[in-house]
Amino acid sequence: MTVPTPELPAWTFLTNHAHVLIVISRDPDLRQRDISYLVGITPGAVQRILHDLEEGGYITSERIGRRNRYSVIGEGPLRHPLENGHTVEDLLRSLED
Repeated sequence: MTVPTPELPAWTFLTNHAHVLIVISRDPDLRQRDISYLVGITPGAVQRILHDLEEGGYITSERIGRRNRYSVIGEGPLRHPLENGHTVEDLLRSLED
């Protein structure tokens, strides 16, 4: 007997920007293609999000050979007024496995 799998909802509580941050905080050596697969967005969207996060001071990237290594800057403040006083590190810590 096959157990049916529930349909995933069309929306989530966190943004794709948050999802990318979570993924690279867990494995900073992932390729953009791998991030894309894990988050469920296109590689182009990942590239734009990584650019946004780097421009905003939330991550840094270092070129190592043909790949990038990402580092999350945990002290960065969350951007919405309801999240005032909380940092990226607070968010990531609350979502640790």
